[in-house]
Amino acid sequence: MIKITLPDGSVREFIQNSTPMDVAKNISEGFARNVISANFNGNTVETSTPLTTDGELTLYTFNDTDGKKAFWHSSAHVLAQAILEFHPNAKLTIGPAIENGFYYDIDLGEDVISEKDFSQIEKKFLELARGKHEFKLRSVSKADALTYYKKEENQYKVELIENLTDGDITFCDHSDFTDLCRGGHIPHTGIIKAVKVMNVAGAYWRGDEKNNQLTRIYGISFPKQKMLTEYLELLEEAKKRDHRKLGKELELFTFSQRVGQGLPLWLPKGAALRGRLENFLKDAQKKAGYEMVMTPHIGQKELYETSGHYAKYGGDSFQPIKTPKMDEEFLLKPMNCPHHCEVYNFKPHSYKDLPKRFAEFGTVYRYEQSGELHGLTRVRGFTQDDAHIFCTPEQLDQEFKNVIDLVLYVFGSLGFENFKAQVSIRDMENLDKYIGDADTWDIAEKAIINAATDKGLDFVIEEGEAAFYGPKLDFMVKDALGRSWQLGTIQVDYNLPKRFELTYKGADNQLHRPVMIHRAPFGSMERFIAVLLEHTGGNFPLWLTPEQVILLPISEKYQKYSEKVLELLENSEIRAQIDDRSEKTGRKIRDAEVNKIPFMIVVGEKEEKEGTVSVRKHGEGDIGTFTIEEFILLIKKEINSTLVKF
Repeated sequence: MIKITLPDGSVREFIQNSTPMDVAKNISEGFARNVISANFNGNTVETSTPLTTDGELTLYTFNDTDGKKAFWHSSAHVLAQAILEFHPNAKLTIGPAIENGFYYDIDLGEDVISEKDFSQIEKKFLELARGKHEFKLRSVSKADALTYYKKEENQYKVELIENLTDGDITFCDHSDFTDLCRGGHIPHTGIIKAVKVMNVAGAYWRGDEKNNQLTRIYGISFPKQKMLTEYLELLEEAKKRDHRKLGKELELFTFSQRVGQGLPLWLPKGAALRGRLENFLKDAQKKAGYEMVMTPHIGQKELYETSGHYAKYGGDSFQPIKTPKMDEEFLLKPMNCPHHCEVYNFKPHSYKDLPKRFAEFGTVYRYEQSGELHGLTRVRGFTQDDAHIFCTPEQLDQEFKNVIDLVLYVFGSLGFENFKAQVSIRDMENLDKYIGDADTWDIAEKAIINAATDKGLDFVIEEGEAAFYGPKLDFMVKDALGRSWQLGTIQVDYNLPKRFELTYKGADNQLHRPVMIHRAPFGSMERFIAVLLEHTGGNFPLWLTPEQVILLPISEKYQKYSEKVLELLENSEIRAQIDDRSEKTGRKIRDAEVNKIPFMIVVGEKEEKEGTVSVRKHGEGDIGTFTIEEFILLIKKEINSTLVKF
């Protein structure tokens, strides 16, 4: 007998060589029908894998991330099988699961796959899937694996196998199809009920442009047709909310090839919106005891060598800037933290001075590959709402919790209500990625977990996601479409204070090392605004939106009254404009709706005579006639209802 420990801590005994599916059936026949993958003692296994020792078992359904991964990886096999039906001489390379779906990279030779082929590929895919073919994993010697693919004349698989260790090589079989594969499959193809070929693109073998270009076919699949329908509807909604599209329509930002890829240009409305976000956070930071600082956009190479950033990222960053002086080199600033360490070093500090909280909206530069650039979410120059807190070890817990409160205030005021926290710690099997000693890492990781627990956050622990200098607490926010984004971050760092020789004089009159907290509630202004645009569909909270009110006089006769109303609104700090174009009122209303202006005021003879305004609300239509004072109160009330108290 073997003892199997389940995620809830319960332990059950089974006959040796029982499978994960046997365990699932023991729990519930209904549950077992939905189990598609499993993890045993930290390793992904098939549901048919014999369990030979005691261990911890997790069973996955399609609702689990790892369940989806197995489902989509298995689907990649079926996709490859379907394509070989039409292109029998094609050479398969790799077919992994990705965040949404899967892809397979294939060398088609002289053949071509285009969008017109998608429907027949999907039809063949489902025909093959309905056969309910079991996925069977089997071990293969390195010699036999090489013989198999040399016979197939598949140099790609041969190259992969040559880099594998004999004894660790497995093939996966289903139906009459065989593929080199590590494992992690669903029980059989019949579980796949719906598929959509999403896209076809070019991809270099192993991502190297010196290698052959392959055809990458993207797809997504589901255990129910309804799920696919809902997913495609979500994609259509996402297209409407694409921040690149909305940013252009609302005239917030643009890009210029002359300026350079990944370097956004903020237009007047976008710059004003950014300014309001900055002022919003500056006000909150002032209440929380932060001091604003400013640092240059460049720094000497030595600065980033001291911090460790150059050793970790220098090769993939913008290259050093040489000056006329011999051996003098500068870097575009990739991080603000080394500069803030030098701000702290300006003068000696006592424990009575701490904590010191330095904040800056600091622009940094990182050389992202051109293929990875994407609107505002992946750029080469971006502004972080950065701050660094220098505190004593005894102050760390409370300071960290204070930052959590600040992040929650930001999310609450901007309508991000659905989020999870992620404690990002070291990868214990790859410690070379990090700087510093194990003891301080242990202390820092424990401090973050304790603070997150005490604040009642819903959090998970992710190994290997820490920054190179310390662990962190990341906030994973779900937008209106259910997509997850990493926004705010808080990091604990014992290493940079040591590297920059930061000290403070303690109550014992001895010098001690401060602890450093890195934090950015927005993350970066660019990425945050992109996510906010897609989350709101461009319908920003009233306090933030570029134009709150548009006045629509129905003819030139009412221009003066419109100007009087405008002055009263502006005196009450309400952002308003007059649309005095010689267009019909209906056209002006439609344009205001497209531009997502929250309130429209129609001004005509009746309104001028009575000293009132007729009000329309974006997306709702007419909401009535108000005195100007009543309308101003309406605006103020709505603004106050969306801002959370801090």
